[in-house]
Amino acid sequence: MKIALMDSGIGLLAAAAAVHRLRPDADLVVASDPDGMPWGPRTPEDITEHALAVARAAAAHRPDALIIGCNTATVHALDAIRTELEPGIPVIGTVPAVKPAAAAGGPFAIWATPATTGSPYQRGLIRDFAAGVDVTEVPCPGLADALESADEAAIDAAVAAAAALTPPGARTVVLGCTHYELVAERIRAALRQPADPHPPTLLGSAEAVAAQALRRAGAAPAPAADPVAHLTVLLSGRRSATLTAPALAYAEGRLLAAMRPEPEYAAVHEGLPRR
Repeated sequence: MKIALMDSGIGLLAAAAAVHRLRPDADLVVASDPDGMPWGPRTPEDITEHALAVARAAAAHRPDALIIGCNTATVHALDAIRTELEPGIPVIGTVPAVKPAAAAGGPFAIWATPATTGSPYQRGLIRDFAAGVDVTEVPCPGLADALESADEAAIDAAVAAAAALTPPGARTVVLGCTHYELVAERIRAALRQPADPHPPTLLGSAEAVAAQALRRAGAAPAPAADPVAHLTVLLSGRRSATLTAPALAYAEGRLLAAMRPEPEYAAVHEGLPRR
């Protein structure tokens, strides 16, 4: 079995690691677009064009499912990618966990990029799934960029600023950008109140997206399976021997980097026999 994931940058790492934990025997294709990132400031048409190019590069490796590990790409390009690839390759989008946060009850906050905060897309999720619930939208300027470059000082500053905007009464925080899941523990620590030993519950999308990808691929979780899978890395369509340096700054990236490289890449670049 093979699962592909795509994003402009390293936001896909959390979902990729989640897939690997559920099925350590599944080959992974991780496709990003360092030449074209960031996608957020681009027009919807431009985002769709770049996302389609990355999706096509991943699809050429014939995965059993493709995860769009990016909220922005899901909003603007999901329909176009599904039109091109389905039904041959199931395509799974990423949506912030507003619905489960509302179902849990009580006030909650949504951390998201400034462009997403207050957007019709996010307001629509709140309207559809959290009507009547106290929801605080928290913009996180610079956090995704800091995570993309693994700038530790900038990450800490952005997390602290967002934590200061989060109401103390929020019992749940939705991580509305896939990058944010890479520093969930730092976010949890920043949200901890001295008088309350229990920080808010953090809700990301990686685990749910990974499970959905397996379902769409016709596979069940098997976390005890032998870790015999291969990793294929595509950077703007080009094969790479490993993940980018910033990706390796995170536990999820290091987990994936421990996988074996695809046999075809090893054969070409290391003089090994092809299988």
